Amino acid sequence: MKKVFAVLLAMLLLLSGAACAEKTGEMTLSAPNGAPAIAVAGLALENPEAFTFVDAETIAAEFANATHDFIIAPVNAGAKLFKAGKSTYRLAAVITWGNLVFASQKKDFSLESINGSALTLFGENTINASVARYVLEKKEIQPASTEYLAGAANTQQLLLSDPEAVVLTAEPAVTAAKIKNEAVTSIALNEVLGEITGVDGFTQAGLFVKEETLKADAAAVDAYLERIRQAADMAVNDLETLANASVELGILPNAKVAVSAIPNCGIRYVSAAEAKEWVAITAGMDLSQFGGEVPSDDFYYAGE
Repeated sequence: MKKVFAVLLAMLLLLSGAACAEKTGEMTLSAPNGAPAIAVAGLALENPEAFTFVDAETIAAEFANATHDFIIAPVNAGAKLFKAGKSTYRLAAVITWGNLVFASQKKDFSLESINGSALTLFGENTINASVARYVLEKKEIQPASTEYLAGAANTQQLLLSDPEAVVLTAEPAVTAAKIKNEAVTSIALNEVLGEITGVDGFTQAGLFVKEETLKADAAAVDAYLERIRQAADMAVNDLETLANASVELGILPNAKVAVSAIPNCGIRYVSAAEAKEWVAITAGMDLSQFGGEVPSDDFYYAGE
């Protein structure tokens, strides 16, 4: 009996060790909270320890530290760092295509309402602010003044506290604001961009892969990218599961916000090779955000 027990215990320890090895061998990924984190929530729920969700303001440090195999970050930020030789991360895919909105409590709020109004944007010197300014310029909209706050959560707070405020904010913050106050209405920048460029959105957040990880096992990278694609596709083909995963991981506050906000987060996985032309279009809106020029070919990872 003791011998049988010893054999069973040995087998249990062996299986446990194999499971631990498989878990520690998991690719790791860092992403800012919000739409980028939602895009991978379905996969992150399977092994939360392999995923790190951080404040958007700290994402540059993720490139500098280079501790994760993958990083989700603004495409322009990754391009600028790569061009400057400060990052070995290459763009593998574009994963979000714009979740920005102009919003206000003003009655009959429209894009023309911004003419002559005080406008509060978020993320000065970021691609989000650049796209907002680009849209206004192309539509010949001139605010009376422009101020900046740090992030979408900050402009959401202003939106809720000031009935006269006109702000740039983003999903999922604007959906949460609408649930709290029915007077809030919004204009999706992607709709206006479509009229201007003919492109559905802009290359907002990209999925970057570390060069060292590629060299170690490109086949494993490609397999992982497919898993990320499937996770992002849940925004369209399995919304309820993705919403629940986002709530369970603490990315979104509740299922009501999640189900309403996710379809407007611009989540769409497009490989770097396919997205190259759209990256160039986005860069053309403000080349300074991309280090002064369209990214070179070696910035893109096209797969093995």
